[in-house]
Amino acid sequence: MSSLALYESMSTVSAAMVEAARANDWDRLVTLEREMAALRDEIMRTTNASHEALGNAEAARKAELIAAMLKDDVEIRKHVEPWLASVRKLLSGNVRDRAVRAAYGAFGP
Repeated sequence: MSSLALYESMSTVSAAMVEAARANDWDRLVTLEREMAALRDEIMRTTNASHEALGNAEAARKAELIAAMLKDDVEIRKHVEPWLASVRKLLSGNVRDRAVRAAYGAFGP
């Protein structure tokens, strides 16, 4: 598969990641992120091995795809960061609770 085709695939996965983030479908988002990582790794392998030269039109398309994926990343983060903040808050509360129980003993159920 050419590197441009791999970038096309990454762009498709990136768009699906945006939809998963908007839907708060975290399991799907994780699955898609793994797929994205595999595509990235494949690009790294093929780029290092082939030194494929792109024409002007292909280079422009590659730049468009990368720009679109960067926009997708901003959109994904907009949905993921508030969720991560709430998870951090929940986890820090549990950690504090365990620390208090460990320090003073459990005085209840």
